Amino acid sequence: MIPAPLRRHAPLLFALLVLLTLRSAARADAFDYHLEPHRIADGVYVLIGRTEDFSVENGGNIVNTGFLVGSEGVVVIDSGPSRRYGEQLRAAIAGVTPLPVVLVINTHHHPDHILGNQAFPADTLAAIPATIRGIQTAGPGFLDNMYRLNGDWMRDTEIAVPRRALAAGRLEVGGRALELIVRDGHTASDLMVLDQATGTLFAADLVFNGRTPTTPDADLARWLASLDQLEQRPFKQLVPGHGPVSTAAAPIRQTRRYLQWLDRTLHDSAEQGMDMTELLGQALPAAFANLAVAAAEYRRSVFHLYPKAEQAALAHGP
Repeated sequence: MIPAPLRRHAPLLFALLVLLTLRSAARADAFDYHLEPHRIADGVYVLIGRTEDFSVENGGNIVNTGFLVGSEGVVVIDSGPSRRYGEQLRAAIAGVTPLPVVLVINTHHHPDHILGNQAFPADTLAAIPATIRGIQTAGPGFLDNMYRLNGDWMRDTEIAVPRRALAAGRLEVGGRALELIVRDGHTASDLMVLDQATGTLFAADLVFNGRTPTTPDADLARWLASLDQLEQRPFKQLVPGHGPVSTAAAPIRQTRRYLQWLDRTLHDSAEQGMDMTELLGQALPAAFANLAVAAAEYRRSVFHLYPKAEQAALAHGP
C-alpha cells in the first residue's frame, strides 16, 4: 500500500516521471542519425550522407557508407564518423538481414570513414596496411578535431584500429565476390571496392559528386592519375565517398575538372609570386562555385597545398 503522504503527491510524481521519460526520449532522438539504407542493387545498400561540413547539427554525417548482403554474412564499407553512427548503422543492417557482419572495410584513414569501427567486432575490422598506419598515427588528432566540430554526437567514440590487412585483388567473403582496387591521391593509399555480381563500384573519396573534394592529405597529380585509370574501368553504378550514387562516369569527370583547375591555379599563382592572401581573395569559377562547400574547401586546399606549390616555384627559379 502507498503511504498517505505519497498518495497526496502521486499526480505530481507521475507528471515528473513522464517529464523525465520524455526528456530522455528527446535526448535519445537528438542523437539519431535517421540512417536509411537504400537498396541500389541485389544485396547492395548505401546510406547517403549530407553534402555539408562537419557540424553539431549533422553530427558528422556527411559521408556515404554501405553494406553488401551475401549468402553467409554482411560486408560493411566504411563505418561512419562516430560510435553512435556505427551503432545505428549496425542496427540498420539488422533491419535488413539477420546475417552477421563478417567484414568491415575502411577505405582510407579519414575520420568520417573509420570512427564507427567500435560498433563492430574487432576481428571484422580491415584495411590496407597504409590505411592501418594512417589510423594509428593520425587517428588521435582526427578524433580530437571531430569532438570539437561535432560535439556530443561523438560521446564515447575512440579509435579502433583494424587488425586485418587487406591487399589488392579478388576477395571472397560472406558469399560475395569482391575486387579490391588500391589507388592513391586523395590520401597516400585509397581503396575502392567493386562488387562483381552487380557491377557496383564503391569509389570512396577518390570521387565526389556535387560536393567539393577535400584535400588535407592530397597529392593532386597522383589523384588525377587515379581518376584517369578509374574512368577506364567498367562499372554499372558508382558510389562516391560524398554525394549521390551515379550510373555514369560524370562524377569522375567532375572531380577531375575541379582538381585540374585547383592544381593549375595553385601552380600558376605560385609562379606569379602571389601570396596566400591574394590567392584566397580570388573568386571561384562559375563551374565550381555551386558545388557544395566550395568556398570553405577551396580555402582549406590553399592552406594545405599552396606552401608546396610555392616551394616548387622557388626551386624552378626566375
